[in-house]
Amino acid sequence: MSAPSRAKGFRARSLADYVLRDLDPLIAARGFGEASLLMCWNEIVGARIARICAPAALQWPPRPRSKSNEPAAAKRREKTPREPATLVLRVDPGFGLEAQHLAPIIIDRVNAHLGWRCVARIALRQEEMVPASGSRRQIPSRPPPADAAARARAVEATEGVAEEGLRAALVRLGERALSGSTGAPGDA
Repeated sequence: MSAPSRAKGFRARSLADYVLRDLDPLIAARGFGEASLLMCWNEIVGARIARICAPAALQWPPRPRSKSNEPAAAKRREKTPREPATLVLRVDPGFGLEAQHLAPIIIDRVNAHLGWRCVARIALRQEEMVPASGSRRQIPSRPPPADAAARARAVEATEGVAEEGLRAALVRLGERALSGSTGAPGDA
């Protein structure tokens, strides 16, 4: 038996076509003209930048109102180019300064993706970024304890330090340095 024939011109549509169509009103409420800026953020700005920030909204400046009800004034207003928007980014706490320095790169990449000068400025809003997997970032674990010989050498090297807190920090640093163990930054 032969397979049932399909009508000419029939083509299956991807699920993304339906999802994007249903998301458009929600995305428009945030000022975005299309979903691609949100859906393809990682590809637009790169993985490094996407780890620290994500778009939250696109704020458009208000359009000037004409004082007359003339149709000619409305036509002129339509022909004048629209002012570029401000892209509001959610930025992981502690990365605001880096995002501020990367702002010109982000603006260029977003405008290149959209094909026109849509974004002129970036506003930063610090919020905890949740990875795509839905779990919070893993806090690096403490390094394994140093061996006894490295600890003894570190204690011996810091005998002349009078302040207790400083001596304890130097012992921890010496343990790791002498044992070759590397810990997370800020552990010493």
